[in-house]
Amino acid sequence: MIRAALGIASLSIWLYLLAGRGGFWRMRLERAAAPNEAIPARAVAAVVPARNEADVVGRAVSSLLTQDFAGRLHVFLVDDDSSDDTAQVARRAAEEIGATDRLTIVRARPLPAGWTGKVWAQAEGLRAAEPFLADYFLLADADIVHGPRVLAELVARAETGGYDLVTLMARLSCTTPVERALIPAFVFFFFMLYPPAWVARRERRTAAAAGGCMLVRRDALERAGGMAAIRGELIDDCALARAIKKDGSIWLGPADDVRSLRPYSGWREIGSMISRTAFRQLRHSTLLLAATLAGMVLTFLAPPLLAAAGGWPALCGAGAWLLMSLAYWPALRYYRCSPLWAPLLPLIAAFYMGATIYSAVLYWRGAGGQWKGRVQDSFPDPGL
Repeated sequence: MIRAALGIASLSIWLYLLAGRGGFWRMRLERAAAPNEAIPARAVAAVVPARNEADVVGRAVSSLLTQDFAGRLHVFLVDDDSSDDTAQVARRAAEEIGATDRLTIVRARPLPAGWTGKVWAQAEGLRAAEPFLADYFLLADADIVHGPRVLAELVARAETGGYDLVTLMARLSCTTPVERALIPAFVFFFFMLYPPAWVARRERRTAAAAGGCMLVRRDALERAGGMAAIRGELIDDCALARAIKKDGSIWLGPADDVRSLRPYSGWREIGSMISRTAFRQLRHSTLLLAATLAGMVLTFLAPPLLAAAGGWPALCGAGAWLLMSLAYWPALRYYRCSPLWAPLLPLIAAFYMGATIYSAVLYWRGAGGQWKGRVQDSFPDPGL
């Protein structure tokens, strides 16, 4: 009876996920309407927080300063107490393309109590950008390279769709075997939590954003209370999306021409990326942690176990495993990975479960949310 109930439940979950959760698994690359004369030329201030990013920031800044964009664009690079040559590398990148007049290096003031590092750096960049009188702010990460038409298409989508926040999930590095095993699942799970079709619907509360590439209207950000409204947030992108959607609208999608330069040398680095925010996502609740793990066991681990156990429940398990693999295939195709990874999603999900548990352990140890030498999420929470 227990195996039968588990089989029916697992199969039902995957039938719902494929048919009833906004088609999150499709990974549609929808291009914005082409910019034209009907779309006014807008002013955009790109704010790029950077802390010890000398190895990547030059390429990121160059990609912004060489945008094929009809409006005004100025880049504000915020040096967040870097101990390397981040600012110098960014300045040289602008000099090499003759664009020093469109780059401002901002040295962030000391981090105040109650603020997380990235949000404070963004606030510092926005403060410096005030005289520019931007129509939009592009909040971008220092390890993200934007294709030459990305900004024009972001603005076109915002203007034609009336969106207050337009955000693209950058392509993460996916070249090594470890990256191919684990990275496509990161995007798959993110869109499972936040189906883009639901994010775009004004009547739904679902709100999310991808912090590497976010275009936000100036007046929408002001209505939301600016960065001060999310000053203590570790998952700052989704927090900003929630603040914007209270009185506005959002569009979220996978990127075609936005990619991360940050490689992941092994499973430990990918695990750290997950564990940095996973328990914060669960609001530091042990009950939510237990419920999440139980749900992942039923959704991802039960199908192959049931399929191997025999009897008619094995048919339900095999069916759920097949549907799971089919749902995962578009994410693998997006990352140009072999479809042979698809049946291994249960093992990949087990890794993510382990990283989630480790996230809670780090929090309880007082070492959660570590990034660039800062502990930003610990018990008791320093942001409270």
